Amino acid sequence: MKGPSFNDEEVKDGPGLRLKGNLSGQGLRIAVVAARFNLFVTSKLVEGACEAILSHGVEEKDLAVSWVPGSFEVPLVALEMAKTKKWDALVCLGAVIRGETAHFDHVGGEVARGIATVSRETGVPLTFGILTTYTEEQAIERAGGKLGNWGYYAALAALESANLLRLLRNMEE
Repeated sequence: MKGPSFNDEEVKDGPGLRLKGNLSGQGLRIAVVAARFNLFVTSKLVEGACEAILSHGVEEKDLAVSWVPGSFEVPLVALEMAKTKKWDALVCLGAVIRGETAHFDHVGGEVARGIATVSRETGVPLTFGILTTYTEEQAIERAGGKLGNWGYYAALAALESANLLRLLRNMEE
């Protein structure tokens, strides 16, 4: 399958211990950090993320959405939220759409690096729901259009990652 898969039947059994997080949000606290720039896209990503989070058992009181001006600001706010240790995972959402300048090239790479760095340095899973598209139409297709909602998928990845880390951290030697 092209794109994200959260279907356990597609994972083949084999030798050795197989570890995988589940999609249960029960007992998890999840935060979303979303960019307001290209709000016509990012608002749909946030809707999808919140739908996924709440429909998988996270209580509304355990969900927070922080809005930042643009995608470039997402890693800094995610870092501050992760450092509080109040959140089991963070979903990072934004839309960087190519324009007539090199802005797209600079922002997309830096945001990806920043999100990955925050996750590694804090041990809190951050998922990458920053769309980097060539056109507005491509962004809309990925924000609830014919290609699904990548905010929803990023939230599912956050739930699975948080549960896998919980499993790993609670394993006995």
